[in-house]
Amino acid sequence: MNPFSNRRQFLQQASQTSAILAAATSLGGVHAFGDEKPAKIRLGIIGCGGIMTMHVRGLVSRREAVSIAWLCDVDPAQIERMDKYVTREFQTEAPKRTALYEEVIEDRDVDAVIIATPHHWHAPISLAAMAAGKDCYIEKPISHVFNEGPLIIAAAKKYGRVVQQGSQMRSSPVTEKAGKLLRDGIIGEVKVARAWTAETRTVEKPLPDGTPPRGADYDRWLGPAPQRPFNPHRWHQTWRMFADYGNGEIGDDGIHDLDMAAWGLGITTLPKQITARGSRMLLDGHASEYPDNMNVTYEYPDGRLLIYENYPFTAYGLHGFDNGNVFYGTEGYMIFSRRGAFSVFQGPKGTPGPTEGKDLRGQRGYAEHMAEFLNAVRHRTPTKASADVAHRSCALVHLGEIAFRTRGRLDFDPATQRFIDCDEANALLSKTYREPFGLPEITL
Repeated sequence: MNPFSNRRQFLQQASQTSAILAAATSLGGVHAFGDEKPAKIRLGIIGCGGIMTMHVRGLVSRREAVSIAWLCDVDPAQIERMDKYVTREFQTEAPKRTALYEEVIEDRDVDAVIIATPHHWHAPISLAAMAAGKDCYIEKPISHVFNEGPLIIAAAKKYGRVVQQGSQMRSSPVTEKAGKLLRDGIIGEVKVARAWTAETRTVEKPLPDGTPPRGADYDRWLGPAPQRPFNPHRWHQTWRMFADYGNGEIGDDGIHDLDMAAWGLGITTLPKQITARGSRMLLDGHASEYPDNMNVTYEYPDGRLLIYENYPFTAYGLHGFDNGNVFYGTEGYMIFSRRGAFSVFQGPKGTPGPTEGKDLRGQRGYAEHMAEFLNAVRHRTPTKASADVAHRSCALVHLGEIAFRTRGRLDFDPATQRFIDCDEANALLSKTYREPFGLPEITL
């Protein structure tokens, strides 16, 4: 998608870029321009499980111009596992270890942090990190609740920080090629975008409470979430099933596909109406607090639609993909998947058009997305998944969930970012933070 789709957006982007470049002139070290070799960036790794393994192994295998200064996790076993990739394969200097993210961001030698904690920690850590002068790569979704998004946008602007959400497909060569075709009008004007998560899921039966693993700081893991006894499901991996820490399927895999739907549709605002439904279709006895299937429709002020759906029984995927999109235009449609593929069908007979091609097939943008972030840290350049772009996509997760949990159909004012005549829904735009793990104050 062309980020300068109209004059107003161009001027806004130019203004933001100028401000960032002006701020960069006062910075030395990794922020200096014109180096023949990329300046080495000192990174803090916060959250050493899950997707962080892919990030760190990618940095190591590509021999990126970075040094990993800190490994931070509340579970020392996660740090130990991650340290092996770093010290055995990448650098001779062992990273410092801590369970306290505050120690990482207080280190004046750290340039940037990569945050891959459970969702409920994304905003508290990133807001504090930006206030401490760190650039932030934040795994998706950047926010656990809607109101955190505008705070992250405000912090990035106030402190002149680079933000990149982990929406890696934004940077894939497949997306670049598909985007050019869409901009050139190959399927006409895109009116509807569809997103889906269509995979098999199995029942996770409830488990009795237990004792945290030895050495793990469970109170810190809970952080801003409500105090609860330790339960094996409320820990690594399966925390996604609970609203205290995650956002269900729509905020886990779904955010990737919602983000690409928003990209393909070319939206620059929030929706005006949200309709949502969900149920327990298949996974009886599942411990999750979320439905196992969900359908959400978002209507934008200009009448365009974005449709999201997920199902737990579709091993065959939809249109051949477990995760994907369709962009419906006035002259054809495009099937697109973050698995690294797209196909175009044109005209009344659906005549096959261009595809991603054999050379690009399967490219998902992980290396390119991280490289863009690192270069933005060095040169203060924009990122494809900046805070404002990320918020427009993450908002779809939160608005869809709120509609599902309240009236099923809600009207929303994109200007005020509030629901219309529904106090119950507006109350869910935010949450209560357990002390002393609240959000730092950011002036909007």
